[in-house]
Amino acid sequence: MVDDIPRLELGDVRSRIFGSGQEYVYLEPGEGGCVEGIFRSAGGSKAIVWLGGARGGVDGPAFGVYGALSYRFASMGIGSLRLHYRFPGDFRSCVGDVLLGVDFLARVGVDCVALVGHSFGGAVAIMSGALCDRVGAVVGLSSQTFGAGLVGDLSPRPLLLVHGERDRNLPVRCSYDIYGNAGEPKTLITYEGCGHFLRECCSEVHDLLVKWLRENFVET
Repeated sequence: MVDDIPRLELGDVRSRIFGSGQEYVYLEPGEGGCVEGIFRSAGGSKAIVWLGGARGGVDGPAFGVYGALSYRFASMGIGSLRLHYRFPGDFRSCVGDVLLGVDFLARVGVDCVALVGHSFGGAVAIMSGALCDRVGAVVGLSSQTFGAGLVGDLSPRPLLLVHGERDRNLPVRCSYDIYGNAGEPKTLITYEGCGHFLRECCSEVHDLLVKWLRENFVET
């Protein structure tokens, strides 16, 4: 699978202002197509890339937690790229898109990123982190196991896995399996009564991500 990951070359970058402190960015790889995202710069050398599930999107689970967190982390000097895949659901292509997003962030002065992905995007984050040494931390929310086989290669970079115990899309054992194959440091948090999109525990997930990313990425 690793040999099939496309290594895209970042070409032109177009952007337009989107709300306060944010801009739509359009990243053009050499092979054509366009990776889109919402970028919030914070002027620092660290940023978080937020990844959706198999349908893509930029809002994330838990009632759109990515937007709220991008604003929250900007106040800590941490930028955000909420990335939308060119071909949602195509695992190899989506990993290539994430690596292109990391290259874009390097172009604007970011040399260390954290990857946060939901569902399909959790495995995309794990694979992308295993392939890129500019990734300093990885978070998988309700992650699938397909594509997460290189999770052991993340160590010694920290990994957080979060799953709802009532997830009917991807059962909680998916995160237990990924956790069992991961090296240290690693953390697994499960929420009783929560489903795949973590809506029932949205406040807890918000607070957990702020705390964990601050301790394991922002302040390192």
